[in-house]
Amino acid sequence: MLNIALFGPPGAGKGTQSKLLVEKYNLTYISTGDILRKEIAEKTPLGMQAKSIIEKGGLVSDEIIVQIIENRISKNPFSNGILFDGFPRTVVQAYILEGLLLKLGTSLTCMLSLEVPCDQLMQRMLKRAKVEGRSDDTREVIENRFREYDNKTIPVAEFYKEKQKYFPIDGVGSVDDVLQRLTQVIDETLQKVWFNLVISGPPGAGKGTQAKYLAEKYNLYYISTGSMLRKEIQANTLFGKRARPFLEKGEIVPDDIAIPLIEREIKDHQDVNGFIFKGFPRTIVQAYILDGLLRRLNSTVSYSIDIQVPTLELIKRLSARSKTEMARSYDKTTELIVNRLEEHENKTVPVSEFYKKQGKHAVVDGMGSEEDVFGRLTEVVDYAFRSIR
Repeated sequence: MLNIALFGPPGAGKGTQSKLLVEKYNLTYISTGDILRKEIAEKTPLGMQAKSIIEKGGLVSDEIIVQIIENRISKNPFSNGILFDGFPRTVVQAYILEGLLLKLGTSLTCMLSLEVPCDQLMQRMLKRAKVEGRSDDTREVIENRFREYDNKTIPVAEFYKEKQKYFPIDGVGSVDDVLQRLTQVIDETLQKVWFNLVISGPPGAGKGTQAKYLAEKYNLYYISTGSMLRKEIQANTLFGKRARPFLEKGEIVPDDIAIPLIEREIKDHQDVNGFIFKGFPRTIVQAYILDGLLRRLNSTVSYSIDIQVPTLELIKRLSARSKTEMARSYDKTTELIVNRLEEHENKTVPVSEFYKKQGKHAVVDGMGSEEDVFGRLTEVVDYAFRSIR
């Protein structure tokens, strides 16, 4: 997800630029003030709770603000991310946002701060007050708003500077000029974000062949748990000794064997555009594990593709493979092949549903030549790249 916090003092142009960025990148727009007013107007439970507090001269609590934000996000499950306009305003809210996005399985991509000289801000605000007939927006009131902004929000800037997610943007110039500066930083930031692809499908679907082609085309590092485990077995390591009986039957290897091997591969190859995972995750539990593993590196699974091939064709392919030097131990008999296909159906198919619910899953026909299948796959991957970048 592309999650942006648009920062800047009153009059910097956040509202105008927010609308343009939301449209350009298909983001969910969150302005706490706007949402709060809408909740009150619609007389929702949270809105009425907030109205009661405001009428008594109090400030709406961060707890209510967070619930309102969560409700807004839940209504837009298929956007590419979130744009926060004017939130977080305090360091406490910055920590709240970190936790909220973690709960949603994502994180803040960047904070963009529109920088405009104070004298120009004052001119803009006074002009706006005159146009909108806001007699309460005097020079003194506006200066007070600037001081409040500086006192509360400069520490927020420091918070994100330490995380290397803070980018000052020149906010002077035409709307198009400022938008161009914003999008340049966003696009450059996205290029640094890993694209992580999960390739799934039953045994014999051609996952390994196609995953290698995709890895080369998109500069992704190919991680095959099966290949790693076979190397461990060949080297007679402790992991290999434990994994051998599972691989020989075509069964899923225990997670405590696969996880450290995957972590090692990711740690040793971080200079790529991302990773392509084949053979993992094969269960819902492993899907959660991979998600947690990538979260520790401030990343996530970007997309999942399921290569589908009819069962009879799979049996033919695996039987043919058993007669070649590419044969696997679980290709030896029809009974083993069927057992492997049944295990895939029972344990791995639900993983596809897991990613489908997140709006990042596609199915590709695995029949035809390698070139035909690869062509279909690249169409999907290109779409996924555009969606997140």
